Amino acid sequence: MRLFGWVGLLLALVIVGLLVKKQLAGVAAPVLPVGTPAAAGAPAGGARAQSHQIQQQIKQSLDAAVQARPLPDDN
Repeated sequence: MRLFGWVGLLLALVIVGLLVKKQLAGVAAPVLPVGTPAAAGAPAGGARAQSHQIQQQIKQSLDAAVQARPLPDDN
């Protein structure tokens, strides 16, 4: 009986592995044509500037959310 449990578990892992492999094969990175700049849609500052801008926007949003919501009374 234990053997059937192990075989079933192994079979399930094989099936999940095949499904994951199939899904990842369909999500291949797009290939850029030769001569096309990699950052065509990026802002002039590059990835570092864009990352910094996103971090600042998130920080501002969180600060605004904290200030807009008053703390409840414990009474």
